[in-house]
Amino acid sequence: MDGFLPDGDFSEAILNSSFDWNGIRRPYMVATENDCYNGVSMLFNYLLTNTAQIFADVRTYWSPEATERVSGWKPDGRAANGFIHLINSGSATLDGTGQQTRNGKPAMKPFWEIKEKEAAACLAATTWSPSNRDYMRGGGYSSTFLTRGEMPVTMCRLNLIKGQGPVLQIAEGFTIDLPEEVHSILNERTDRIWPTTWFVPNLTGEGPFKDVYSVMANWGANHGAISYGHIGDQLITLASMLRIPVAMHNVNPDAIFRPSAWGAFGMDGEGADYRACQVYGPCISNAGATIE
Repeated sequence: MDGFLPDGDFSEAILNSSFDWNGIRRPYMVATENDCYNGVSMLFNYLLTNTAQIFADVRTYWSPEATERVSGWKPDGRAANGFIHLINSGSATLDGTGQQTRNGKPAMKPFWEIKEKEAAACLAATTWSPSNRDYMRGGGYSSTFLTRGEMPVTMCRLNLIKGQGPVLQIAEGFTIDLPEEVHSILNERTDRIWPTTWFVPNLTGEGPFKDVYSVMANWGANHGAISYGHIGDQLITLASMLRIPVAMHNVNPDAIFRPSAWGAFGMDGEGADYRACQVYGPCISNAGATIE
């Protein structure tokens, strides 16, 4: 890491993970590229789950047709409608390798549930590759790993809209596994040394979730905070407590809880959310500071 302007990928990845050279410990929420709004999104997820977070670019939508054209493989299963390449040079937790397990399936767990052998497996599944000098002129190391598939995850993003204030976006879905040769071909289209997560959002057939492309097209920025588990309903409740309207989500309506007063602002849930947050305004802390 010596030299002029080295990248911070190593520091970001290790701090965001639930372990380092001193052993297992709680993760630190570290955003990258000066994106404080994605950092807050990571913090929201962490406060609800106590698990480490993946910071990733919402980088590329791969349609079934494009995937078959460049790789020869026709997507099936969860990937049948296409998928999104989540990838970023550094600030993704090593917990995301999926080497931790719960009920025999890949998982990301609170640090106090992680076993020493699971932490070691996460480190073993990560390669510290020399950074691409086209991006990182000062050198350094980037974490190279592949997130295991079939993990339930929630991606969220806090955006600041001029004249409106903060709004939250939520997309629940699953990580997926691609055939090894397909992963290699598609991964080369961006940067093979960066940590990769292949993500499929749950579709509703309507609005931003009518198809996979629409999810990416409606995302407010090229960054997202990815948490283990389907926690969209908890994020919606947290947002209502903080008076932050939710701009898009694919959460089952039966799982959503907002304050009963929201019922006075109309029968359309999203519109009522915006109107209620506007009327009630931002929360005020006990110290009298406005939370914005």
